[in-house]
Amino acid sequence: MATTQANTQNVPARNSKWLVKIIVEVTLITIGVFLALMGEQWRESRHDRELALSSLRGFRSEILANQKAVAAVKDYHVDLLARLHAYLKSDPKSRNSNSVRIAGLQPVFFERTAWDLAMATQSLAHIDQDLAFRLSRIYGLQRTYSESTQGVMQAMYLRPLIETFDGLTAYYGDLVIWEPELLKQYNEILPLIDRALGEQK
Repeated sequence: MATTQANTQNVPARNSKWLVKIIVEVTLITIGVFLALMGEQWRESRHDRELALSSLRGFRSEILANQKAVAAVKDYHVDLLARLHAYLKSDPKSRNSNSVRIAGLQPVFFERTAWDLAMATQSLAHIDQDLAFRLSRIYGLQRTYSESTQGVMQAMYLRPLIETFDGLTAYYGDLVIWEPELLKQYNEILPLIDRALGEQK
């Protein structure tokens, strides 16, 4: 009888030890899973930050190169547009196409590798939204410029240069608007990129 009572008293003690053991194991597993998830999240966040930094450095380098290229031809385009206007306003009988003196179209061939890479890696999602929007505007305007240049170059292969002066006037009329706007946008975005690079480090 005494043995039965002792065994009966040991059952709750064994059950409570077993319950505590289960609770401890479940707690440890939960903590382990939580830490693993936190570690994975930290790795992803670090990868996203490195991707954003790499893209920002690429954008900065590319924009500086494009800024230099635009600045190098801007005055030539303004001057050539003035000469084209003067030629087209002159008396057709006394026109001299040599007075226009076109030293090549001298368009800007924009660098856009950083943009293409950012699209492929989706790194714009990890860059400040306002900065990404400004970058998109710049690259959109550069694309419009490039498409216009391509159209003019194709037209020049189909017709003699003298016959394309009207088209060239329209083309350079656009360039003398786009180029100052691009330079303005480059000047505005470079400090923002520098600030973002400083904040990301």
